[in-house]
Amino acid sequence: MRNFVLFALLATLVLAACAPAAPAAPAVVPTAMPMNTPVPTEAPQTIVDIAVADGRFGTLVAAVQAAGLVETLSGEGPFTVFAPTDDAFAKLPAGTLEDLLKPENKQMLTDILLYHVVPGSVKAADVVSLTEAATALGKNVSVKVEGDKVYINDAMVIITDIVASNGIIHVVDTVILPPAEEVKLDIVDLAVANGSFETLVAAVQAAGLVETLKGEGPFTVFAPTDEAFAKLPEGTVETLLKPENKQMLTDILLYHVVPGSVPAADVSDGLIADSALGTSLFFKVDMGKVYINEAEIVMTDVEASNGIIHVIDTVILPKDIVDAAVFNKFDTLVAAVQAAELVDTLKGEGPFTVFAPTNDAFAKLPEGTLDSLLKPENKQQLTDILLYHVVPGSVPAADVSDGLIADSALGTSLFFKVDMDKVYINEAEIIVTDIKTTNGIIHVIDTVILPKDIVDAAVFNKFETLAAALTAAELIDTLKGEGPFTVFAPTDEAFAKLPAGTLDTLLKPENKKQLTDILLYHVVAANVPAEEVVNLTEAATVLGKNVTVKVEGDKVYVNDAQVVIVDIKATNGIIHVIDTVLLPPQ
Repeated sequence: MRNFVLFALLATLVLAACAPAAPAAPAVVPTAMPMNTPVPTEAPQTIVDIAVADGRFGTLVAAVQAAGLVETLSGEGPFTVFAPTDDAFAKLPAGTLEDLLKPENKQMLTDILLYHVVPGSVKAADVVSLTEAATALGKNVSVKVEGDKVYINDAMVIITDIVASNGIIHVVDTVILPPAEEVKLDIVDLAVANGSFETLVAAVQAAGLVETLKGEGPFTVFAPTDEAFAKLPEGTVETLLKPENKQMLTDILLYHVVPGSVPAADVSDGLIADSALGTSLFFKVDMGKVYINEAEIVMTDVEASNGIIHVIDTVILPKDIVDAAVFNKFDTLVAAVQAAELVDTLKGEGPFTVFAPTNDAFAKLPEGTLDSLLKPENKQQLTDILLYHVVPGSVPAADVSDGLIADSALGTSLFFKVDMDKVYINEAEIIVTDIKTTNGIIHVIDTVILPKDIVDAAVFNKFETLAAALTAAELIDTLKGEGPFTVFAPTDEAFAKLPAGTLDTLLKPENKKQLTDILLYHVVAANVPAEEVVNLTEAATVLGKNVTVKVEGDKVYVNDAQVVIVDIKATNGIIHVIDTVLLPPQ
């Protein structure tokens, strides 16, 4: 073998020596340096591009396409995506993936995918320092490190930090599913499921309110327990559940409901809230206990899908005006209403609007006045005063405006004034408004208001010149008399229209007779409301001389004076306001 190798080597050398000489190498001609031409580079790949190109994320890519998230995850970002492999999707229960990819399940699929996305760029080095991360779904995933392994919920991170142009991919071995939404029962279903509200549920069914209280809401329900219903007088529940009493039962149940959400934290002492019946509920906080009307709230803030339940230990019943006054401790007013025998009237159908003086308001009357009024012999006077605090009909606070004049149940006028943010009726400030009852509204006032005769009404309404003239003519007692009178009352501006010096002259003692005649020429000795005035052509005055009455369109004139306000009703007559002083014919 060794001899063979040597022979081969010698043969090679001999052949090389016998070969012809190689031609001379050509001369090298210098050439220009080649230009640098750009080498094509690939555009940076987005998260979607990488997933498509990788080959291990076919299912994820199909899901992203089905959910319409391709544009989102190809966007600027940055995003951190925990990307399940095809094997991860294969671990889902049989048929799950196929169901998720159906068009009708697009929202569910979208939610699952967004639960794998964290807004922002979170590298592996950052992930291990977290305990949770907020996903694009708005729900957090948990992060757990065990030795050299990292888990997102129950999914293990098997590859980290695949960098894309718009974020980072970490590969996970399991599809991570959002926590199931807590299914809240609605108010009715919650009451049924609880077991302590069987009577309430039966009542709601009998009243036909199931659909209402299963509606969107939100509602706040003050729910009486079965024991609360059992406290009602014997036979009451059975009577209420009869079909013929459905309206009464409905009213009682709606009185336990407040439209809107009223959590316990929003309840304060003295709070008044409107029930779904449209009447007021009264809250009290006393020694750590909270009451609604007569019921104690024994459990709060039971959350339903369409509102809140507070549990109460007593069934609460809607209140009329008298009941509301009694409950809210208008003790003096209640005593006066009883003494005047007006309880049945104010418990009637109504509606009424009552301006209710507080106990302190009655205490402001001159000493002995209240005791005198409560005596049987003064019953008519007391009745008149109380009826002067009542307006037939419903007058909510929103309907009150500056200058409003309303007729009381006594038949005399009440005067409203709005000054800054305060509202007055006659001399009384309205301090609480819109206590709503089954037969009307209560507004609370700080002063007892007394009915006004013609002179009082003129003084209160600032007919200052007229009042001065009546005083100078000594007609005050006349016009405070029994009457009835109809007075055409000139405003201060009307007196100011008289020739210069005329008023000063008339107010002199030596001109008392002339002043008296002028004033009596403004008075008719009868009750002549506006509806009767427009049917007249003339009216006899107390002076004995007639005034003419003329109607032009919607304007009424007495002589040459226009009537600008009508029917201010006093205890002894009526005032019509005019814009010009009437002068008797010579």
